[in-house]
Parts: sequence; C-alpha cells; structure tokens
Amino acid sequence: MTLSAAEVSNLKKAATVDGVLPAIQGRWSPRAFSDRDVSAADLARVFEAARWAASSYNEQPWRFLVGARNSVTYKKIFGSLMPFNQGWAGSAPVLILGATRTEFSHNDAPNRNALYDLGAASSYLTLQAAALGLATHQMAGFDEAAARQALEIPEEFALGAIIALGYQGEPAALANEQLLAQEVAPRQRKPLNDFVFSEWGVAADVG
Repeated sequence: MTLSAAEVSNLKKAATVDGVLPAIQGRWSPRAFSDRDVSAADLARVFEAARWAASSYNEQPWRFLVGARNSVTYKKIFGSLMPFNQGWAGSAPVLILGATRTEFSHNDAPNRNALYDLGAASSYLTLQAAALGLATHQMAGFDEAAARQALEIPEEFALGAIIALGYQGEPAALANEQLLAQEVAPRQRKPLNDFVFSEWGVAADVG
C-alpha cells in the first residue's frame, strides 16, 4: 500500500541535531504536487526571502522567471524540461527558472560568484517555501538553449535551475514506478566527517 502524503512528509523529515531550523528539517523535493494553487501573497514571500540573500558586492545578480499554471511563461519553462521531468512537473502550479548576470553591473568585470549567489538566493526561496508549508523541487534537467530562446534571456545571464513550486501531492498520483519509489524512500545525507575538514581530507571536530 502506498504511503500517504502526510506519511511521506513525516518520513522525509531530517533526523538532525537539536537547534537546526524546522524549515531545513522539513524541506525535501517531492515530485507529486496537488492541484492547489499558490497564493500571490505566498509567492511574494518566497521571492522576498530570495531578495535578502547575500551576494558578492551586494550585486544581487539573480533573476527569476516565474510562471503560474496555464500562463505563457509556465508553458515556455515546461517546454524546455527534459521528457523525464515533464512526466511529473506539469502537476506543479508554479514553475520558476533562475538566471544570473555573469558580469558586475558597476564595471562589467566577470563575476565568478554569480552562480554561487543565485544558488544562495534559490536556497532562501526554498527554505521560505518550506516554512510556509510549500514544496519545491529543483531541476537541472532542461534544455538551456531552448529555455534561453523561448524566454528571450540575454547571453550575459547564465541559467541555474528550474524550480517546481506548490503543495505536496499524494504519491499515488505518480504513475511511474521509479518516481513512486523515489518519492517514498527515506532521505540520506553524507556525514559531516565527509565534507567538514580541519585540513584537506582530515575531518574537523565540530561535535
């Protein structure tokens, strides 16, 4: 018997140390979305969170193209997705494409942190979404050239990820057995010793 959305949400909650923000514990990436729309007020809140992300020289190089279901922008973003992602992402009520300016606006010098800064803003967005009870799923699987052409994105902007945004749906709605298995599988992460070092390859003692 397939788990319910509530059961999966509980299963996916991160087992972590005391004091970690609830939004971090609860954020995960479902592929099953309900048909419930996201309010304009909540959309404003998630983008307001992204607005306050840190960036090199306070450049704020990110741009987000947002499309609500049935809009022209939504259809263009959806059309750039790889077939595997199209198989489930069309149930999400909102699709967002992140882009970032690769040169500083004050002197046109290369901004090597542009994608880093876009990632930071996207993380703020997803965590604010989680705090509001919304679900997000970020995707690298899309045709960048098709997205750039369809959405008329200037060449000086690099593309990041496409984010599906909405409310978690019932896993049983996923017809694909592979997707369903991923949806109900427990979350896993590397231990801190694998990536927090005191010197290269030596685990730091962070408790």
